[in-house]
Amino acid sequence: MKKSTIVAVALAGAVAVLSAGSVHQTATAQMADWGPKWASDGKLQLPVGYREWVYLGSPLTPNALNDGKAGFPEYHNVYIQPQAYKIYKQSGKFPEGTILLKELQLVMESEEADGSRTEVSGRGYFPGAFNGIDIAVKDSKRFAESNNWGYFNFGHHAPPYAKTAAAAPVENCAQCHIDNATKDMVFTRFYGPLNE
Repeated sequence: MKKSTIVAVALAGAVAVLSAGSVHQTATAQMADWGPKWASDGKLQLPVGYREWVYLGSPLTPNALNDGKAGFPEYHNVYIQPQAYKIYKQSGKFPEGTILLKELQLVMESEEADGSRTEVSGRGYFPGAFNGIDIAVKDSKRFAESNNWGYFNFGHHAPPYAKTAAAAPVENCAQCHIDNATKDMVFTRFYGPLNE
């Protein structure tokens, strides 16, 4: 191999390494714009504008179908930041800084024993008042002990919600995700846009 070819290959390799580093630094810098915001006491700040994020779906586990003992007897309206969603769709992996926000929404008052009611579209379950927010954040440095995700509760009640929240103990939320989640601690099977 000619000396000039070896030099050219070495330079190309160096440029590739530098470019990869630059892309990583750019992605990290951009995450500062869309990633989680932390208060000075280490608590997570409630994101603003989350209803404008990518909507993933609304699983429902009403009390009427769970002997009155559903863990979350509301619609689970789940959102992800657009930037994290774009990276997930390109790579199949949730990037560092991903926020999955679940806003709970009560089921409208029932008319039937199974918790359903009749509206113009027919008999079924219909969303009522907002009733709380839970958040999952991917951060491998902060939450290594819970498979890189932290879980936060901003209140299970009508708005206004808490402005900040501390991470829940692993056994409160993370363990269920560790034991049951579809992919990387997320119940992706419930969210069509993540499976397309």
